[in-house]
Amino acid sequence: MFIKQEKNEIDMTVGKLFPKILLFSLPLMASGVLQLLFNAADLVVVGKYSGDEALGAVGSTGSLVNLIVQVFMGLSVGTNVVAARYFGAQDEDGVSRTVHTSMLVSLIGGIAVGFFGYLMAEPLLTWMDTPPNVLPLAIQYMKIYFIGMPACMIYNFGSAILRAGGDTKRPLYFLTAAGILNVLLNLLTVIVFRMSVRGVALATTVSQTFSAILVVGCLMRMTGAFRLELKKLKVSREILLMMAKIGLPAGLQGSIFSMSNVMIQSAVNSFQSTAVVAGNTAAANIEGFIYTIMNAVYHAAITFTGQNFGAKKYDRINKILRDCLLFVFAAGALTGLLAIVFSRQLLGIYTDKQEAIKVGITRMSIICVTYYLCGMMDTMVGMLRGLGYSVTPMIVSLVGACGLRIVWIYTVFAKLHTLESLYISYPISWFITLSVHVICYIFYKRKLDRQTEAARYPEAIS
Repeated sequence: MFIKQEKNEIDMTVGKLFPKILLFSLPLMASGVLQLLFNAADLVVVGKYSGDEALGAVGSTGSLVNLIVQVFMGLSVGTNVVAARYFGAQDEDGVSRTVHTSMLVSLIGGIAVGFFGYLMAEPLLTWMDTPPNVLPLAIQYMKIYFIGMPACMIYNFGSAILRAGGDTKRPLYFLTAAGILNVLLNLLTVIVFRMSVRGVALATTVSQTFSAILVVGCLMRMTGAFRLELKKLKVSREILLMMAKIGLPAGLQGSIFSMSNVMIQSAVNSFQSTAVVAGNTAAANIEGFIYTIMNAVYHAAITFTGQNFGAKKYDRINKILRDCLLFVFAAGALTGLLAIVFSRQLLGIYTDKQEAIKVGITRMSIICVTYYLCGMMDTMVGMLRGLGYSVTPMIVSLVGACGLRIVWIYTVFAKLHTLESLYISYPISWFITLSVHVICYIFYKRKLDRQTEAARYPEAIS
């Protein structure tokens, strides 16, 4: 049985790969950049009209928010892989069960994460050594932000379902509409009503709810295997286990990555300087644009590998790896170079304080020049997850990246206590982890090739 393909979907199992990887990735890159532009609008509006304390309050919550939400966001990766495999195998019932399981899990997970984040905002921010002058505003922001968590989860799971079929255009349209609403609400709540960080958080919550409504409406209007019908919402134990096998290690990896970033944020906070926190926040936000461009290739690696694995077209997998690695290297190197060249101008958008700009330049001069290593590392992880291996890249990433950074903070940084000694831990951890991921991929791909050969010629091993 062949699944009817809608016009926005991409069959990744036939034809030339790179044009389709490009067609898949470019809308996803645009979506990520737009999302960051809208997030940057939060920081710019609050920084310009409410001061560096408000800017630091919003920025200092980012790594903590990621730490809390990553486990369920990891399940959305599982959704993408499982749906892509069923789509590649032309299994309409499998796609449908994945859609309905995923959307119900996203709602339940969103409520649970929102409740936890709201209750734990103050103790967790205090544990992070958030500067006292920033802490009350950061607590306000986090509590309002987590009220919108169910909508955030629904949008991300819905987008993962659309990506599984190769549709990255409609999530871009939805995000654009929600982002414009977010910016307008930012200007209204912060500049007109003087609500500072509360206004920014409220604008984010409302716009996330709007994007969730759009993606749910899209899925309900679809006519093919990806159609969402509310009466069919039910958790399939088989699908959930498959999602969890791939998604939970991804989510756990994301959470521990975020924990290492929380510790780095705490190390930044240890300087007890509003300028250091604000400069670090602004630089990290700019770097986020580079990361989200590279992250689109990570999702391409997962989805293309998943569809071809489901279709049993294993000979295309090495070609997917080659094209994705070359693409992510070029994208990361070029955007990193541009960010360094225009660092002062870019940082000046966020803050007028020269001390904060100096801190931001320090961070960017170390991280942006090597950021392509992070993109290549994530692309290797995407390839392994597309093949169905999620625990191995999780362990490698935790030991090679997170573990090394934590050790670095308690050794090298503790001794030197400079921003330079803190930031250099990023490229070192990326290079080591990337190298091990490459070794793991070679091992598992050879294992797959041997299994395929054995199935094709069973008499050769009898």
